[in-house]
Amino acid sequence: MSTGVTVSSMSTYAILGCGSVGHAVADELADEEKDVLILDRDESRVEALRDQDLNAKVQDIAEPDVVDAVADRDVILILSSDVDANKAAVRAIREHGSDQYVVVRASDPVSEDELADLGADVVINPSTVIADSALRSLESGELEYKARQLADILRATNGKLAILAHDNPDPDSIAAAVALKAIAAEYDVDADILYDGEIGHQENRAFVNTLGIDLHARDDAQPLDEYGALALVDYAETGGNEIDAEVDVYIDHDEPDTVIDAAFTDIRKNVSATSTILTKYLQEFDLSPDETVATALLYGIRAETVDFKRDTTPADLTAAAYLHPFANHDTLEDVESPSMSPETLDVLAEAIQNREVHGSHLISNAGFVRDREALAQAAQQLLNLEGITTSAVFGIAEDTITLAARSKDIRINIGNVLREGFSDVGEAAGHSKQGTAEIPLGLFTGIETTESNRDTLLQLSEEAVRKKLFDAMGVESSATPGSGSGESSNGS
Repeated sequence: MSTGVTVSSMSTYAILGCGSVGHAVADELADEEKDVLILDRDESRVEALRDQDLNAKVQDIAEPDVVDAVADRDVILILSSDVDANKAAVRAIREHGSDQYVVVRASDPVSEDELADLGADVVINPSTVIADSALRSLESGELEYKARQLADILRATNGKLAILAHDNPDPDSIAAAVALKAIAAEYDVDADILYDGEIGHQENRAFVNTLGIDLHARDDAQPLDEYGALALVDYAETGGNEIDAEVDVYIDHDEPDTVIDAAFTDIRKNVSATSTILTKYLQEFDLSPDETVATALLYGIRAETVDFKRDTTPADLTAAAYLHPFANHDTLEDVESPSMSPETLDVLAEAIQNREVHGSHLISNAGFVRDREALAQAAQQLLNLEGITTSAVFGIAEDTITLAARSKDIRINIGNVLREGFSDVGEAAGHSKQGTAEIPLGLFTGIETTESNRDTLLQLSEEAVRKKLFDAMGVESSATPGSGSGESSNGS
């Protein structure tokens, strides 16, 4: 229940029950020169409060006439350690028909619920408050400790730092790398941001080009073991590709499938973006991000949380709020609204036409494609359809079947689904929200690819991919592949 009025805007207060908690609150309000009335049944305590120039009166807060004593007060803080007395006070105030703002102290989860049912606007459990405060202090202390460790590694780096993003990097991975490069620069360490695969998604290309981010394909850079140090950021999605060098720094918001032995590791599964973690490091190092770094990180968080609509945590929101004044919002708008290429539009149209839906799972074949990244964009677009929680779109590019999947279903890890379904015939990688798989066409069908048998191969691969994927999801496929009907017999 809430009256929509904040305590700080109110002018008169009453504290009912003035033990250690009530006394601390009374002192704070008095320091802010608030009009505070204190009621307590202990006469000696009331006298002591009066000696401190506090407005205190003797009153048993469990008695019904407490309502008259606080009739002229806007905010009632019921802070006695006697929960039964607190219940009686809340009951009396609400039965009197008062619309005063009531904050009350509980002792355990049961009394929290009971006091809320009686009509309290805010219920406080001191043990919970203390636990929350302890956890916040622990988190702050751990970040400080981690920052010192990271600083020690950067100081000890002799030569350039290689920052490796995950394969076919997305905005979160790129932004985290950009931020780590900025932190390294504060320690006079130059860094190269490297990646495997390609930056194919048009939003990702717009992101890199518009912000002028300097990225290097790993094949075009010097070997990893020739750098002074190696950092992996947001790398779990890659699926644990072998790294031919010693890893010094590993930072991610997901646990990797294979253990990565690094001198410094920070994995936080309680946030939704690696960009959030790097923002916290910027704050801990007391570094104000420049416009490029702030814009990149803010976009990384927004992209990873689908503009704060998916798995967003308080840490993601506070990081975004911190970055907001430093970022270029015109640039963000340009990045988030790139024009759709004709190839992507064709792939999306084909995927919509050929979709097969079982419950909340959608699978579609986009046919022969030139741009593999268009499959990922189509999968993301199809995930926005009503009732769909998991989407997968596959197509044939050259001699390879490429599959891209997206999920917002907390019950499944789509990366694991793809590994289960396709690791025996190809390569699969990903995490709980997205994944990719690549299967050599000839290995999958047992037929060598020629111009004359393309349609046959498409049909064979379509049937096999759908079956393996639905089996991995625990769903039985029943629709006729390639029928163009777009729905299964039990589709949504």
